[in-house]
Amino acid sequence: MTEVVEAIFETVAATAPEVRAGLVGRREYQEKENPSGERKLAADIHADQLFEERLLAIEGVASYASEERETVTGDAYGDGYHVAVDPLDGSSNLKSNNAMGTIVGIYEEPLPAAGEHLVASGFVLYGPITNMVTAVEGTVTEYALDDGKRIAVAEDVALPDEPTVYGFGGRVPDWPEDFERFVRGIEQELKLRYGGAMIADVNQVLTYGGIFAYPALESNPDGKLRLQFEGNPIAYVVESAGGGSSDGNQSLLSVEATELHQRVPLHVGNTVLIDRLERALG
Repeated sequence: MTEVVEAIFETVAATAPEVRAGLVGRREYQEKENPSGERKLAADIHADQLFEERLLAIEGVASYASEERETVTGDAYGDGYHVAVDPLDGSSNLKSNNAMGTIVGIYEEPLPAAGEHLVASGFVLYGPITNMVTAVEGTVTEYALDDGKRIAVAEDVALPDEPTVYGFGGRVPDWPEDFERFVRGIEQELKLRYGGAMIADVNQVLTYGGIFAYPALESNPDGKLRLQFEGNPIAYVVESAGGGSSDGNQSLLSVEATELHQRVPLHVGNTVLIDRLERALG
C-alpha cells in the first residue's frame, strides 16, 4: 500500500508545477459544463487530463474519477486503488487571480465509496507558494513543493487547540435558520477568513484552528460540494489532524455513497466547534 500511495502523491506533486504553469492563457470558459452543472475553464480540462494520464499509469491504480468527468475511467472495478480528484478546486478564482488547489482521495473500494474506504488523501494549494498536505494512516504532513519535489516542512500536523478563524460558503439569505443562529455566535468569537476556494479556506483552519463550512441551503438541502472529490478527502485530512467533520449529523466519512457526483453539506474544523454545530443543527 505504502509504495502505491507514495507513487500517487509523488505524481501529483510532480504534476502540480505544470498545472500551475498551465493556468496562464486558460482562463476562458468552455461551452460544456461539468457533471455538476458548473461551467468549466480550459484550466480545469488541462489539469484533469494531466492527472488522468499520469495517475492511471501508476501500477496499482485501477481507476480515476474527477469532478470534471461523468464516469470513472480505467478499470472501475479492478484490483488496486481508485483515485478521486478535484483537479482545480476553486477554479472560478482564476479570473480574479486568487488561490485554488487540487484535491486527491485514494480509496480501496470502487467509486462511489464512503470515506471509511479512504486509505489516504491530500491536497495541493496554489497560493503565494505551492504546498502539499497529505494524510496517511492518521498522520498529516505538510510539504513545500520545489520544482515538483516534496520537501517536508511540518510533520504530525494537528489543528491548534485554540480556534481562530472561520469561513462559511453559500448566500446568507439561503442559510437555514438553525445554521444562521450558529454563525451569529461564531462570528462574535472568531475572525472571518473566506476566499472562495475551499482548499485555501480549509488550509487556514489547519494552520490557525477554527471551522469551515459549506452548509445545506434552503434552495439546496444537499449543499454544493461533492462527497467523493471534496467532502471525504478533506474530512480525512482534518480528522487525521485531530479535528472533526460533519454533514450536520455525522462524520462525513460515515456518509453513504450512492452517486459519483453526490453532493453533501460540509463542515470541518476543531472538534469542539463541530460538536457545537451538530447540537445547533440537531
